[in-house]
Amino acid sequence: MTRRSIVVITTLVAVVIFAGSAFLYDRYNVSRARVAPTAVGNELIRPHSPIIGPEDARVTIVEFFDPSCEACRAFHPILKQILAAFPNEVRLVVRYTPFHQGSDEAVRILETARIQGKFESVLEALLARQPEWADHAGPDLNKAWEFARAAGLDTERARRDATSSEITRVLTQDMADVKTNNVRRTPTFFVNGKPLPSFGVQQLYNLVQSEVQRTRTGS
Repeated sequence: MTRRSIVVITTLVAVVIFAGSAFLYDRYNVSRARVAPTAVGNELIRPHSPIIGPEDARVTIVEFFDPSCEACRAFHPILKQILAAFPNEVRLVVRYTPFHQGSDEAVRILETARIQGKFESVLEALLARQPEWADHAGPDLNKAWEFARAAGLDTERARRDATSSEITRVLTQDMADVKTNNVRRTPTFFVNGKPLPSFGVQQLYNLVQSEVQRTRTGS
Protein backbone atom coordinates (compact mmCIF):
# COMPACT_ATOMS: atom_id res chain seq x y z
CA MET A 1 0.00 0.00 0.00
CA THR A 2 1.10 3.57 -0.67
CA ARG A 3 1.36 6.15 2.10
CA ARG A 4 -1.67 7.90 0.62
CA SER A 5 -3.70 4.66 0.72
CA ILE A 6 -2.77 4.08 4.34
CA VAL A 7 -3.89 7.61 5.26
CA VAL A 8 -7.17 7.13 3.40
CA ILE A 9 -7.90 3.84 5.15
CA THR A 10 -7.01 5.26 8.56
CA THR A 11 -9.32 8.20 7.92
CA LEU A 12 -12.16 5.95 6.79
CA VAL A 13 -11.87 3.77 9.87
CA ALA A 14 -11.79 6.82 12.12
CA VAL A 15 -14.88 8.28 10.44
CA VAL A 16 -16.79 5.04 10.83
CA ILE A 17 -15.90 4.73 14.50
CA PHE A 18 -16.77 8.39 15.16
CA ALA A 19 -20.09 8.16 13.35
CA GLY A 20 -21.08 5.07 15.28
CA SER A 21 -22.43 3.38 12.17
CA ALA A 22 -25.13 0.79 12.69
CA PHE A 23 -22.89 -2.13 11.85
CA LEU A 24 -20.38 -1.49 14.63
CA TYR A 25 -21.07 -3.90 17.48
CA ASP A 26 -19.28 -4.58 20.75
CA ARG A 27 -19.24 -8.33 20.32
CA TYR A 28 -17.70 -10.67 17.77
CA ASN A 29 -18.72 -14.32 17.83
CA VAL A 30 -17.55 -16.48 14.93
CA SER A 31 -16.70 -20.13 14.62
CA ARG A 32 -13.23 -21.54 14.06
CA ALA A 33 -11.87 -21.02 10.58
CA ARG A 34 -12.63 -23.99 8.38
CA VAL A 35 -12.13 -25.01 4.80
CA ALA A 36 -14.73 -23.45 2.54
CA PRO A 37 -17.08 -26.01 0.97
CA THR A 38 -17.20 -25.17 -2.72
CA ALA A 39 -16.81 -26.74 -6.10
CA VAL A 40 -13.29 -27.04 -7.47
CA GLY A 41 -12.66 -24.53 -10.22
CA ASN A 42 -14.26 -21.49 -8.59
CA GLU A 43 -11.72 -18.69 -8.99
CA LEU A 44 -13.10 -16.78 -6.00
CA ILE A 45 -13.39 -19.63 -3.50
CA ARG A 46 -11.26 -22.76 -3.47
CA PRO A 47 -11.74 -25.89 -1.36
CA HIS A 48 -8.67 -24.95 0.69
CA SER A 49 -9.84 -21.40 1.45
CA PRO A 50 -10.29 -20.77 5.18
CA ILE A 51 -13.62 -19.31 6.25
CA ILE A 52 -14.76 -17.43 9.31
CA GLY A 53 -18.45 -17.55 10.07
CA PRO A 54 -21.26 -20.07 9.42
CA GLU A 55 -20.61 -22.54 6.63
CA ASP A 56 -24.17 -22.18 5.31
CA ALA A 57 -24.19 -18.38 5.26
CA ARG A 58 -25.99 -17.03 2.21
CA VAL A 59 -23.70 -14.01 1.92
CA THR A 60 -19.98 -14.51 1.37
CA ILE A 61 -17.33 -11.83 1.63
CA VAL A 62 -14.18 -12.88 -0.21
CA GLU A 63 -11.13 -10.94 0.88
CA PHE A 64 -7.91 -11.02 -1.13
CA PHE A 65 -5.60 -10.51 1.81
CA ASP A 66 -1.92 -9.86 2.47
CA PRO A 67 -0.86 -10.40 6.11
CA SER A 68 1.76 -7.64 5.72
CA CYS A 69 -0.73 -5.10 4.36
CA GLU A 70 -1.51 -2.15 6.63
CA ALA A 71 -4.90 -1.60 5.01
CA CYS A 72 -5.82 -5.25 5.57
CA ARG A 73 -4.97 -4.75 9.22
CA ALA A 74 -7.12 -1.60 9.34
CA PHE A 75 -10.08 -3.39 7.76
CA HIS A 76 -9.87 -6.44 10.02
CA PRO A 77 -11.92 -4.98 12.92
CA ILE A 78 -14.45 -3.67 10.40
CA LEU A 79 -14.90 -7.17 8.98
CA LYS A 80 -15.31 -8.55 12.48
CA GLN A 81 -18.02 -6.01 13.18
CA ILE A 82 -19.85 -6.79 9.95
CA LEU A 83 -19.81 -10.49 10.82
CA ALA A 84 -21.13 -9.66 14.27
CA ALA A 85 -23.91 -7.56 12.76
CA PHE A 86 -25.07 -10.49 10.61
CA PRO A 87 -23.93 -13.52 12.63
CA ASN A 88 -26.06 -16.12 10.84
CA GLU A 89 -26.03 -14.67 7.36
CA VAL A 90 -22.48 -13.63 6.47
CA ARG A 91 -19.17 -15.48 6.28
CA LEU A 92 -15.66 -14.35 5.36
CA VAL A 93 -13.46 -16.31 2.97
CA VAL A 94 -9.76 -15.48 3.01
CA ARG A 95 -7.68 -15.62 -0.16
CA TYR A 96 -3.93 -15.21 0.15
CA THR A 97 -2.36 -12.37 -1.82
CA PRO A 98 1.29 -12.10 -0.74
CA PHE A 99 2.31 -8.95 -2.59
CA HIS A 100 4.79 -7.68 0.00
CA GLN A 101 8.25 -9.01 0.76
CA GLY A 102 8.04 -11.81 3.31
CA SER A 103 4.30 -12.22 2.99
CA ASP A 104 4.62 -15.63 1.37
CA GLU A 105 6.24 -16.98 4.54
CA ALA A 106 3.59 -15.28 6.67
CA VAL A 107 0.96 -17.05 4.58
CA ARG A 108 2.74 -20.35 5.23
CA ILE A 109 2.53 -19.59 8.96
CA LEU A 110 -1.22 -19.00 8.62
CA GLU A 111 -1.69 -22.20 6.64
CA THR A 112 0.14 -24.25 9.26
CA ALA A 113 -2.09 -22.59 11.84
CA ARG A 114 -5.17 -23.62 9.85
CA ILE A 115 -3.92 -27.20 9.79
CA GLN A 116 -3.58 -27.08 13.59
CA GLY A 117 -6.97 -25.44 14.11
CA LYS A 118 -5.32 -22.19 15.23
CA PHE A 119 -6.02 -20.00 12.21
CA GLU A 120 -8.02 -17.25 13.87
CA SER A 121 -5.80 -16.88 16.93
CA VAL A 122 -2.64 -16.74 14.82
CA LEU A 123 -4.24 -14.35 12.33
CA GLU A 124 -5.21 -12.04 15.20
CA ALA A 125 -1.68 -12.21 16.62
CA LEU A 126 0.06 -11.48 13.32
CA LEU A 127 -2.19 -8.52 12.61
CA ALA A 128 -1.95 -7.14 16.14
CA ARG A 129 1.86 -7.24 16.02
CA GLN A 130 2.17 -6.47 12.30
CA PRO A 131 4.21 -3.25 12.75
CA GLU A 132 6.86 -5.26 14.60
CA TRP A 133 7.52 -7.90 11.94
CA ALA A 134 6.17 -6.64 8.61
CA ASP A 135 8.60 -3.86 7.68
CA HIS A 136 8.32 -3.83 3.89
CA ALA A 137 11.99 -2.96 3.53
CA GLY A 138 13.12 -5.83 5.74
CA PRO A 139 10.46 -8.03 7.37
CA ASP A 140 11.46 -10.00 10.47
CA LEU A 141 9.74 -13.35 10.01
CA ASN A 142 11.40 -14.78 13.11
CA LYS A 143 9.26 -12.38 15.10
CA ALA A 144 6.18 -13.47 13.14
CA TRP A 145 6.92 -17.08 14.07
CA GLU A 146 7.35 -16.08 17.71
CA PHE A 147 4.05 -14.21 17.78
CA ALA A 148 2.37 -17.24 16.22
CA ARG A 149 3.91 -19.49 18.87
CA ALA A 150 2.60 -17.19 21.61
CA ALA A 151 -0.85 -17.50 20.03
CA GLY A 152 -0.77 -21.27 20.44
CA LEU A 153 0.93 -22.53 17.29
CA ASP A 154 3.12 -25.62 17.61
CA THR A 155 5.98 -24.00 15.74
CA GLU A 156 8.20 -27.08 15.67
CA ARG A 157 5.56 -28.97 13.75
CA ALA A 158 4.55 -25.86 11.79
CA ARG A 159 8.06 -25.21 10.48
CA ARG A 160 8.11 -28.73 9.07
CA ASP A 161 4.67 -28.31 7.50
CA ALA A 162 5.36 -24.83 6.14
CA THR A 163 7.49 -26.08 3.24
CA SER A 164 5.13 -28.90 2.28
CA SER A 165 3.99 -29.31 -1.30
CA GLU A 166 0.39 -28.97 -0.09
CA ILE A 167 0.95 -25.45 1.22
CA THR A 168 2.99 -24.55 -1.85
CA ARG A 169 0.01 -25.60 -4.00
CA VAL A 170 -2.26 -23.35 -1.93
CA LEU A 171 0.04 -20.37 -2.55
CA THR A 172 0.34 -21.15 -6.24
CA GLN A 173 -3.42 -21.52 -6.71
CA ASP A 174 -4.27 -18.37 -4.79
CA MET A 175 -1.79 -16.29 -6.77
CA ALA A 176 -3.20 -17.72 -10.00
CA ASP A 177 -6.66 -16.65 -8.85
CA VAL A 178 -5.32 -13.22 -7.96
CA LYS A 179 -4.40 -12.80 -11.62
CA THR A 180 -7.64 -14.31 -12.90
CA ASN A 181 -9.70 -11.92 -10.78
CA ASN A 182 -7.48 -8.97 -11.72
CA VAL A 183 -6.66 -8.21 -8.10
CA ARG A 184 -4.13 -5.37 -8.02
CA ARG A 185 -4.20 -4.26 -4.39
CA THR A 186 -5.02 -5.54 -0.96
CA PRO A 187 -7.52 -5.78 0.46
CA THR A 188 -9.82 -6.45 -2.48
CA PHE A 189 -13.35 -7.57 -1.67
CA PHE A 190 -16.10 -9.46 -3.47
CA VAL A 191 -19.54 -9.97 -1.91
CA ASN A 192 -21.42 -12.91 -3.37
CA GLY A 193 -19.15 -12.58 -6.37
CA LYS A 194 -19.77 -8.85 -6.82
CA PRO A 195 -16.86 -6.39 -6.60
CA LEU A 196 -17.25 -3.19 -4.61
CA PRO A 197 -18.52 -0.29 -6.75
CA SER A 198 -15.65 1.71 -5.23
CA PHE A 199 -13.18 1.06 -2.44
CA GLY A 200 -14.19 1.99 1.10
CA VAL A 201 -15.61 0.90 4.43
CA GLN A 202 -19.12 2.19 3.78
CA GLN A 203 -19.14 0.70 0.30
CA LEU A 204 -18.30 -2.71 1.74
CA TYR A 205 -20.99 -2.48 4.37
CA ASN A 206 -23.59 -1.25 1.88
CA LEU A 207 -22.93 -4.15 -0.49
CA VAL A 208 -23.07 -6.70 2.33
CA GLN A 209 -26.30 -5.20 3.66
CA SER A 210 -27.80 -5.20 0.16
CA GLU A 211 -26.94 -8.87 -0.34
CA VAL A 212 -28.33 -9.78 3.09
CA GLN A 213 -31.62 -8.05 2.28
CA ARG A 214 -31.74 -9.69 -1.13
CA THR A 215 -31.27 -13.16 0.31
CA ARG A 216 -33.84 -12.51 3.03
CA THR A 217 -36.50 -11.60 0.48
CA GLY A 218 -35.39 -14.18 -2.06
CA SER A 219 -35.19 -11.56 -4.79
